[in-house]
Amino acid sequence: MIGFLRGVLVAKKPPSLLVEVRGVGYEVDAPMSTFYGLPEVGGEILLYTHLTIREDAHSLFGFLSETERGLFRSLIKVNGVGARLALGILSGLSVEEFRRCIEFQDSARLVRLPGIGKKTAERLIVELRDRLPEFGGVPLPAAGSLPMPEASPADDATAALVALGFKPQDATAMVRKVPREGKSREDIIRLALQSVGK
Repeated sequence: MIGFLRGVLVAKKPPSLLVEVRGVGYEVDAPMSTFYGLPEVGGEILLYTHLTIREDAHSLFGFLSETERGLFRSLIKVNGVGARLALGILSGLSVEEFRRCIEFQDSARLVRLPGIGKKTAERLIVELRDRLPEFGGVPLPAAGSLPMPEASPADDATAALVALGFKPQDATAMVRKVPREGKSREDIIRLALQSVGK
């Protein structure tokens, strides 16, 4: 098992990275949450990794934190959730946001993620509720003691762009590029779409 890679970032094109470690280039797939924290090409990085082995492929997945890797490993244990869908979940929600969705049984927020239907969202909540400690973080307050925060206009705008046909990572990047403070979901979507042609 490959636990981590420390080396030089040679290339990055979501969702794939190429990392050189002592003359060997490792192809690694990573969620967008990891991409946002990467250095420029040529910089040194440390990625916590998870290796999956199938008859037709060996796939290596990389994460900037052990907490993200822990959540990824918990997700792929859920029936019907494969590695690609787990990467999509990590690209759309931070670990803490996902923990809160599970803790407060917020299936509506989960359904906004690409590839997550109502049944899958409910299965995630049921199967992961008792396993939250597996992917780290401080224990959350008991359900009901704090209100579940509503999705932000930026989250809604990202979900809308995905519904319009943009890839999740592209939609997230588009929203991050526009000024969002004080803007409604509609304003953010309009600005994001205007930025495409620039």
